[in-house]
Amino acid sequence: MVAFRPRVKAICPAGRGHGHSGVASHLRARRPVGLHAGASLIAPHPFSVPPAADRVHLRLLETSDLHVHIFPYDYYTDRPIDTAGLARTATLIAALRRDVANALLFDNGDFLQGNPMGDYIAHERGLRPGEPHPVIAAMNAIGYDAATLGNHDFNYGLDFLLDAIAGARFPVVSANLLPGPLAPPGLTRLPRHALLDRSVTDGAGRRHRLRIGVIGFLPPQIAIWDRRHLEGRAEGGDIISAARELVPRMRRDGADLVVALAHSGIGEPTHVARQENACLPLARIEGIDAILSGHQHQALPGPDFAGIAGVDTETGSIHGKPAVMPGFWGSHLGVIDLLLERAATGWRVAEHRSSIHAIATRRSDRSAEPLVGSDPAVLSAAARAHAETLAYTRRPVGRTEIPLHSYFALVAENASVKIVADAQRWYVARKLKGTRHEGLPLLSAAAPFKAGGHGGPDYYTDVPAGDIAIRNVADLYLYPNMVRAVRISGAELRGWLERSAGIFNRIRPGAADQLLLDPDFPCYNFDVIDGLEYRIDPSQPPRYGPHGRLLNPHASRIADLSWNGRAVTDGMEFVIATNSFRAAGGGGFPGTGPDAVILEAPVTNRDVILRYIARRGSVAPRTVPTWRFADLPGTTVLFDTGPAARRHLGAVERLAPDPAGTSPDGFARFRISL
Repeated sequence: MVAFRPRVKAICPAGRGHGHSGVASHLRARRPVGLHAGASLIAPHPFSVPPAADRVHLRLLETSDLHVHIFPYDYYTDRPIDTAGLARTATLIAALRRDVANALLFDNGDFLQGNPMGDYIAHERGLRPGEPHPVIAAMNAIGYDAATLGNHDFNYGLDFLLDAIAGARFPVVSANLLPGPLAPPGLTRLPRHALLDRSVTDGAGRRHRLRIGVIGFLPPQIAIWDRRHLEGRAEGGDIISAARELVPRMRRDGADLVVALAHSGIGEPTHVARQENACLPLARIEGIDAILSGHQHQALPGPDFAGIAGVDTETGSIHGKPAVMPGFWGSHLGVIDLLLERAATGWRVAEHRSSIHAIATRRSDRSAEPLVGSDPAVLSAAARAHAETLAYTRRPVGRTEIPLHSYFALVAENASVKIVADAQRWYVARKLKGTRHEGLPLLSAAAPFKAGGHGGPDYYTDVPAGDIAIRNVADLYLYPNMVRAVRISGAELRGWLERSAGIFNRIRPGAADQLLLDPDFPCYNFDVIDGLEYRIDPSQPPRYGPHGRLLNPHASRIADLSWNGRAVTDGMEFVIATNSFRAAGGGGFPGTGPDAVILEAPVTNRDVILRYIARRGSVAPRTVPTWRFADLPGTTVLFDTGPAARRHLGAVERLAPDPAGTSPDGFARFRISL
């Protein structure tokens, strides 16, 4: 294939960190409804211009990782936002469809879970007979051609997932979701791939029949992450093995073009068994023509994957094949433009180009500026669920005497993490009474879920002192995990903490202003284990990499580890209260896995937090010392956090009171003396 490198004339500034035009480029001279005034309009796409017979311009549009963000609304802060929402993305979809004769729209999974609307539908209201799930209703209103499943779509259970997608007016495919011996009938009927017969128009206005094969993939780790829902019923097979089996079959069945909907990102360069982020080896599978990716909440084209061999971040290709990744929550629309050429052997991709288009951009003060309006049909499809969700999230449950925020949760003891740990320990202690585990030291592991990162400088938990509503509890604990307890040894406990300590870059003693955090390390894997005392020495090499790979088996960042004033030894035993994702092995933490689990509670961690607050009426979690950095005299580090952190500067020792500037992504940068 030949990658077409166009001269792009941007309409509006790009979204944060993601090159290419930030809104629907290449629009016709007439501004589409909903596109905000001020956007310059330019010529149609170059592939549409040449009136050549037997050459077809086909546009592939992709959304991914919507996580139930239909309205441009943040239910946690209870206010509208401009950087998320399928209703806004739908305006881009309509504009980019109108710009071409031939277009297909796909979703790449993770659409059922991820905000309070998803929780409300799953846990409170349920699915009403004859009424589709609101996100499916919105997708029906837009007119998707096909979709695949992501790992979070299983968080509410397999039966809920199957009932939800039954309302889709488009095929939902998953090639490596394999039925188990106890599989429900709906799963056995779920197609692994689909063939879409479409009539397309070439440059001379002639019609052609095109058969487009669509195949979907999800992370095999669903069998671990949602074991409680899937054990014996379904499992995740290897992505590459499924592609090698099915893509040739799709070609034999007449597919002129094969599009891979890969709810998988860009990871190891070559195939490894049960690979989570498998798009690099997937692009080498003969017969796949385009890859629509996701899962990592990043963007391609753009700088997010710069420096990775085989990835062209300018044209948006992987090993020469067109690829795209459109952010998350509807923040961007992914577009692949294909120029198809008819030859003696069939249709082939002669040229291609990928781009992403943002629904909002950042002003100089880092606030968001919307670039498109909302599609009324999408708002209408979810209006009732939106109103019900607002009523649900505004219910009061108690009070907090102190602010609960996560601005400094990665560098110091933190009340927003502490209250989660306290609630988990309270619940598990009651459940272990009278069991053989009752006398063991009971610890509690919790991590900050909203602490910046790819979510941006506004992505933090921030609950002010005063009344606590359900939306605030959902802000403290984002995911519908279930409470679990594991029994581990002192050696495994130390390994667990070493895995968490990998979030920090290696710091050179005596040097000034080194960046503290590894941007590739997810904040939800920074577990703080309450009930212990320990120091973290970032001058030592990390034992584990950002995604759990063992790098330095003998490295030790954890020092002075103790429980109740006693040094923790390898042979000691502990119980840790945690969540179902971590207990099942999510994140690759030592001491976790099905064999370590001693308690599988039937309630969610969020529900336990609600009960804990409601029982007490008022809470003020004490941030007693659990961990701190090792002393490194003469050493300073730079820590990026949300600009609103300036209201809470007393939360961290040795933090310079004045910001040390602003990061390129709009975070406030602070200096900490170690």
